[in-house]
Order: sequence, then structure tokens, then C-alpha cells
Amino acid sequence: MTPKRVVIAGAGQGGFQVAASLRQDGFDGEVLLVGDEPGLPYQRPPLSKEYIKTGNADRLLFRNADFFEKNAIRYLDGRRLAAIHRADATVELDDGQVHGFDHLVLALGARNRRLPIAGMELEGVMQLRTLADAERIRTAIAPGLSLVVIGGGFIGLEIAATAAAAGAKVTVLEATDRLMSRVVSPAISAHFLAMHRASGVDIRLGTMARGIRDNGRGRAAAVEIEGGAVDADLVLVSAGIVPNVEIAEAAGLYVQDGIRVNDLMETSAAEISAIGDCASFPFGHDGTLIRLESVQNAIDQAKCVVQRLLGRPEPYDKVPWFWSDQAAFKLQIAGLTAGADHQVARPSDDGAKLTVHCFRHGALIGVETVNAPGDHMMARKLLALATPPTLETVEAAGYDLKAVFAAVSA
Repeated sequence: MTPKRVVIAGAGQGGFQVAASLRQDGFDGEVLLVGDEPGLPYQRPPLSKEYIKTGNADRLLFRNADFFEKNAIRYLDGRRLAAIHRADATVELDDGQVHGFDHLVLALGARNRRLPIAGMELEGVMQLRTLADAERIRTAIAPGLSLVVIGGGFIGLEIAATAAAAGAKVTVLEATDRLMSRVVSPAISAHFLAMHRASGVDIRLGTMARGIRDNGRGRAAAVEIEGGAVDADLVLVSAGIVPNVEIAEAAGLYVQDGIRVNDLMETSAAEISAIGDCASFPFGHDGTLIRLESVQNAIDQAKCVVQRLLGRPEPYDKVPWFWSDQAAFKLQIAGLTAGADHQVARPSDDGAKLTVHCFRHGALIGVETVNAPGDHMMARKLLALATPPTLETVEAAGYDLKAVFAAVSA
């Protein structure tokens, strides 16, 4: 039965998409969207990319205020979900308001992981999650500034590249032996290591931050590492995220590396769905439980929920894809490549482009590209096929993905 009233907790990419898709697809009931930040819902990925350079907040908005009015979407900003009361199908907000629902969608997102080291509370120690965070970082970056980035993942490296281009002295501390090691192949890691070092960024692999020193006046002065310290006017901690599951868990929902859902985005309670960064779901033919932090995932899961609520259920089986802009290099990833047991790197003759084909058990599972959007788009088509191409097929086509697609589609 189609619900009469849908409440959406979380106004990020996934939450906004649920509200927009409900109206776009003909839902005529009540829609309440609750966001914990002040102001209109906005895109987060550009915060560590374009926004740090331009400071143009208007370009981040999903839609202007009149969109919500015209589509009868009630939007409550600056409010946070405080509790879910399943017995009477209501939610309680942090300002004491209580709202009933026929269906509740949890798009609660995630929060930054806090490192268990001394000095995290000092002035000049920052993390990026919100527009307000991005503005503080943007205004702090200046020529000659000493910036230490703790963590060599996407966000840390994106900001490192922008700060270096602005004339800052940048040091990146990465605890593992290569950059972005959780999500990309060694070839991609090496490519970006060379690029950042050529741009003047001091990359220190296998180096763990052990503490942040106080200058004696409550401000960060250096980051302690084994055998010494790195001077810092500003410290950016980019050490991953933690899914926001506590309220769901308190309501008795099943939690396992996120709010556990099935392939229709249903939680252990039929009247509640969960999507995006906070949700863990079965993926692939073997149903491996994963949790993805990507715009594509949030959008497609939102649409999956809407179709189910409107009586047109379709299991979620979209090909994951991700991107990162670092200096003049666009990294794009189709599929999940971390489990590959065989990788083939194909750089262009001038070194400006790179495509890495990733296989597991003789089948293509993902493709990583640098400045090669054509290969990326073709990889998404190939990975969406019911049967992915084999290593032998890709080899026979000379790793030309267009030729591979033609061969398997014939």
C-alpha cells in the first residue's frame, strides 16, 4: 500500500533525492524532509574540490527555495533526528517536535572519524564534512601557510592539491604504504604520488600522526610523528568516516557496518528504509555486505526506495562509480576494484592518461581511469551486463573497451 505520509531524515544527496523523486514520480501524499544543517540542501562532493577554490555556495544548492514550495515538500532545516518511536510510528526531533509517518527513510549519512590522539581539540585542527567546515578551510589557506594533511585519501589529497596550487607548503601523512590504498590499485596510487610530489607536496608514506602539539596558546603548532614532528599552521584530519547508526540501533533496527537493508533498501522494520552512507546492503551475485560512500549510490538507492513505495519494486543492482579531482587529474572508478587479483595498467604514450583494468577470478570487476572519460563510461556499460567480460575477451580486444563491448554485444 502506498504510504500517505513520508518522513525523510537527512537532507544530503540521498534524502533530497527521495523527496524530489517522490514528486517527480507522482506521489501526492505528504513529504517531510528534515536536515540538520541550516539553509537549503546542497551537494557535498564539491566542498573539497571547486568550493575550496571559488567559495561560491550558491552553485552547491540542489534547488532553490521555490522548488520545495512548488512541489509541496515541507523542509525543516537545522533540525536533527533525536529518536524513532516505532510503537506509534513517530519521529522526535532535537527541538522536541514529534511527527508521524507511514514510511520513514533514514538518510542519516556519516560523521568524520576522530583520531585517538592528543591535540584534536586545538584551534587550527580541522575536518571537512559540512559547508561551514569548507569555508573555514578555504579562508585559512594562504600562500606560505604550512598545512599538514593527516590521511592520503580522496578528500585529503583534493585539498592538498588545491592548497599547494595556492602557494601553501603542504605535507601529507599517510599511515599505509601508498595513497588511497583502500580504494585504488597500486598503479593509480603511484600515478598520484608522482603527480603530488611534482606539484611540491611532501608525501610521507608509512607515517602515522601520533599527536598534535600545542603552541602554548591553544593552537596547533606541529604534528608529532615517529622520530620528530612536522610544523603546521593548519592541520587537516581526513581519516575516514563513521556511519550514523546510533538512533536506528536504539530503535531496535538491525545494524551491521551501517543500518542493514535488503536489496530493496528495507531495514529490519518494514516501515523504515535506509540509504546512502549510513546503510549496508548486499552487493553482487554473492550478496556480499558492503557500504558505499558515493553520490551515485545515494541517488540510485533513493530512487529504488521511491519505486518500491509506489508499488514498483526493483532490487538495487547498480554499478558503483566514484570520482576524485586532484589538480589537473580526474580519477574515475567504475565498479569495486579493491578485491582484484589481477590488474593491467595501460598508460597513454604521453603519460597524461591511465586506464587500469581490474579482474577477479578471470572476470572484469572494475576499471580505474585518469583523464580518460571515454574508458570510464564504456566500463560502466560493460559492468552493467548480466555477465561481465572475461580477461581473455579483454586481452583479445587489446584492452580497447569499445571493442570489448562490441564483441560481447554481438
